[in-house]
Amino acid sequence: MANVVGLRLSLPLPLPVLGSVCVCYSSAFATTLSRPPTKKLNWKVKGPRRMVLGLGVSFFSHFMTMAGAMGSKSFMASAKITGGSSVDELLKNYEWPEQFPFKDEDFQRFDETPDSLFYEAPRFVTHIDDPAIAALTKYYSKVFPPSNTPGVSILDMCSSWVSHFPPGYKQERVVGLGMNEEELNRNPVLTEYAVKDLNVNPKLPFEDNSFDIITNVVSVDYLTKPLDVFKEMSRVLKPGGLAIMSFSNRCFWTKAISIWTSTGDADHVMIVGSYFHYAGGFEPPQVAVDISPNPGRSDPMYIVYSRKLSTA
Repeated sequence: MANVVGLRLSLPLPLPVLGSVCVCYSSAFATTLSRPPTKKLNWKVKGPRRMVLGLGVSFFSHFMTMAGAMGSKSFMASAKITGGSSVDELLKNYEWPEQFPFKDEDFQRFDETPDSLFYEAPRFVTHIDDPAIAALTKYYSKVFPPSNTPGVSILDMCSSWVSHFPPGYKQERVVGLGMNEEELNRNPVLTEYAVKDLNVNPKLPFEDNSFDIITNVVSVDYLTKPLDVFKEMSRVLKPGGLAIMSFSNRCFWTKAISIWTSTGDADHVMIVGSYFHYAGGFEPPQVAVDISPNPGRSDPMYIVYSRKLSTA
């Protein structure tokens, strides 16, 4: 669900990926996002020199301006993502700028009409292809606690009619938070659900320390108040609880935030990592995972995760 809760991309038709440009869907038809060519930039920084590719100029200007003012290393992402190892290194020991580097306009969308209208009609479709879904399900099977573990509660944020959990997976409490009630009611893994637009009100309707795990599938790119949402995620997670943000290069481009549609996959890893960092209450976001099953032949899939601080 886009930019609110309950995103789930649609139209299973695969589209060609043009470099690092997002392949996106409008509400009526599939289309590739059109934007000016991204410049290839080389930045001189202290330490090893690295080439920075595929990053939005606006995106870089925020970080370079702040980095120059603070004398810290520049915000960089290795734009060539061809395997898990390169993604794994993106967030490790990164020195974040002191202040959140994005501006209000970075969270604007092409379509600013109410998201409740966009999600009014149910979409019983999947938003990533079958290999990407299988890769995500496999990842969940490795990190989730076993089915029917006493006391375990999971929140699937921006949920829909399917959560991509392992087949037959069950817990005493699995909550879906999304934008369309008909979709949520169809989701077999959920024990309860709530309809809420997080872009109108990012307050999560749950008590403190409620959940062991929060998942969000291909929806983080729709959040217009991401720091508020991530602060709420920290509040409702139990100490040590795990937040898993998974994303691809597929989206409803009219509803995705501008900083997302103007940048590439490596940048998206850093953007999500910055949400965890600047929201506070989470362990430093050190790890990103590339679970793309068939690079170049199916939808890419990336995961950025962090845990709530045990003392938060």
